[in-house]
Amino acid sequence: MGAGGGGDAGAFYDAALQKRQAMMGKSGPSALVKNFRVFRIALFACIGGVLYGYNQGMFSGILAMPSFGRHMGEYTTNQTKKGWLTAILELGAWLGTLLSSFIAEVLSRKYGVLVACSVFVLGVVIQTTAVSAGANSILAGRFITGMGVGSLAMIIPIYNSEVAPPEVRGALVATQQLAICFGIMISFWIDYGTNYIGGTGEGQSDAAWLVPICLQLAPAIILFVGMIFMPFSPRWLINHGREEEARKVLSELRGMPPDHELVEIEFLEIKAQSLFEKRSIAEMFPELREQTAWNTFKLQFVAIKKLFQTKAMFKRVIVATVTMFFQQWTGINAVLYYAPFIFEQLGLDLNTTSLLATGVVGIVMFIATIPAVLWIDRAGRKPVLTIGAIGMATCHIIIAVLVAKNIDQWAEHRAAGWAAVCMVWLFVIHFGYSWGPCAWIIIAEIWPLSTRPYGVALGASSNWMNNFIVGQVTPDMLEGIPYGTYILFGLLTYLGAAFIWFLVPETKRLTLEEMDVVFGSEGTAAADFERMEEINNEIGLNQILRGEGAVAAASGSDAEKPKVAEKAEETV
Repeated sequence: MGAGGGGDAGAFYDAALQKRQAMMGKSGPSALVKNFRVFRIALFACIGGVLYGYNQGMFSGILAMPSFGRHMGEYTTNQTKKGWLTAILELGAWLGTLLSSFIAEVLSRKYGVLVACSVFVLGVVIQTTAVSAGANSILAGRFITGMGVGSLAMIIPIYNSEVAPPEVRGALVATQQLAICFGIMISFWIDYGTNYIGGTGEGQSDAAWLVPICLQLAPAIILFVGMIFMPFSPRWLINHGREEEARKVLSELRGMPPDHELVEIEFLEIKAQSLFEKRSIAEMFPELREQTAWNTFKLQFVAIKKLFQTKAMFKRVIVATVTMFFQQWTGINAVLYYAPFIFEQLGLDLNTTSLLATGVVGIVMFIATIPAVLWIDRAGRKPVLTIGAIGMATCHIIIAVLVAKNIDQWAEHRAAGWAAVCMVWLFVIHFGYSWGPCAWIIIAEIWPLSTRPYGVALGASSNWMNNFIVGQVTPDMLEGIPYGTYILFGLLTYLGAAFIWFLVPETKRLTLEEMDVVFGSEGTAAADFERMEEINNEIGLNQILRGEGAVAAASGSDAEKPKVAEKAEETV
């Protein structure tokens, strides 16, 4: 298990948890009530998740509208161009994801959200000019909107996790996934309603597709204005030497005086994590230890490169990137982006009944995600992901059989068409409780503390790039190999189930050192813990947890700076 530290690490975190629980109470619904101020802030920030989900679902309905097709030319009839029109959002989101860590660290999480909202709004405004400019404005606008969406999807969970106390952090971060599903759900029903503006035929008004696009502006502007009045992340403040401000923010977030013991414990825990990251960077990348904007920008790329240089870390890279590969190649975003066309292919009317069936997709996906948020820590990751993959793959194969037998005769076999539609709904349910939330949990858990931010960014990059590829090729696949599309998604999803079951370890309740044993990098977590233990002693956190009181000098930023500099010199 790595040299030492395992029992001591567990004892330390148990002591911290017991100390907090004695003063604050245990996790659960009651903890959310006690931390309602933070809960309210997190829910507001999750408007960013709603925007992400809304974008995923909204465009599928717009593509099916006759009035939209009049302005797009070949981009709604040529399947390759239709793929570009849809998938370019993911290409922008991929770029936004790569830049989000830099923006959030240099400008702050709070201002990073403001920048992402501004980019998002610019992209939406450009899309509204498509009435006169045509497909080019949709392409440019969706790429820019995607940059905003990708940044929001990364920065909002970081912000929520850093303003939340440990007792409710998991629940508040999980609300992001629910917000995304909520955005998908409402987008489908807004499309269904606006589809009737001016009729559903050739006389349909341009407002039918402009309204869903423009409606994005309202929550984006609300999020922008509201974030101006939200607090900075305490962790970001401490990381940038604004410790007194961080203590004040923590005090206000917890509704306690600044000198309250619980505020002091959390303040020192955050400070310890900040010092840990700075010293880890000083050891691994001494040339980047100075906290400049350029060094921050370079760090995320050289740190990701380092993950590929040892066999043990490369195993974690494989788990993170391949898990996200299989998440996208389950075909979930093919359903979300092209649901009306899929339902039309299964025998439903394109403009009405298929949009109604698409609306049901949003509802069942939202409902199916709730159990995962509540019970994933009890059920474990591997069984949930494996069962979900087998369920999704089986739905794909059944749909393939129904399409192969009835593709040119749906009118005579209406029952077969509705059976296929039900399989799509069941597929979405299986995704909602399994690969939707659980894939993200896996890629967040498998990394040592010192490499976690970069590992998660790498997994997210794989997610968006495969998302882009699926969005691009699906229209051509649905046209060229109608039932073969479902066979391909089904076989890949069965492979995903095998990958999870045979090659991915169960991460539920594993300590960081146990992760090291599983991935063959024993000692990494132990070394991380030794560094963290040294920092905890320096700043007085261990003394507080043992009931010995704080070391006053250790809490001040001026007292700490010489130690940080001295340690940095030692690690070069």
